Amino acid sequence: MSDHNGADADGDVPPDGAPTETVVGDLLTERGETLAVAESLTGGLVGSRVTDAPGASAYFDRGYVTYAYDAKREVLGVDRGALDEYGAVSGPVAREMAAGARDHADTTWGVSTTGIAGPGGGTDEKPVGLVYVGVAYAAPWGTEASFSRSARATFAGDRDEVKRASAELALAELLRAVRGVKG
Repeated sequence: MSDHNGADADGDVPPDGAPTETVVGDLLTERGETLAVAESLTGGLVGSRVTDAPGASAYFDRGYVTYAYDAKREVLGVDRGALDEYGAVSGPVAREMAAGARDHADTTWGVSTTGIAGPGGGTDEKPVGLVYVGVAYAAPWGTEASFSRSARATFAGDRDEVKRASAELALAELLRAVRGVKG
């Protein structure tokens, strides 16, 4: 996907201004689906946002904060080869993190964040503010409809602004995916 600067104009965030986490929560509750999150640069912010919505215990299973390479491998099962080839800040790793959260928690959905919040750590190839979020879905067995995908964004701002924008993107991409799957 192309870079994002918050919610898209194509309906990812409801026009009434309801927080994304509330809309996601309502959909998951209505459908009897569950969610686990895997976070790196956001350090638990996505999970915190999810639990800001009343009734989150109906669908939120757990969150993993896997900041280090070894944590991504040990806790989520991210492939060492993917980390070596692409680095932690990449689409393939974001997809594996989301799928690992989904599969290890045995939930319907997994969402992940990985990126460079700054102020240091950036390179020409991977600048400060570069973020990938992953979303993974566990379809019913035999349907071959399960998936994991990622979105890329570059955010301007200080460390806090990058983290907050990343959490919002993760929730917006999750919402887009949930809406795209028939419940």
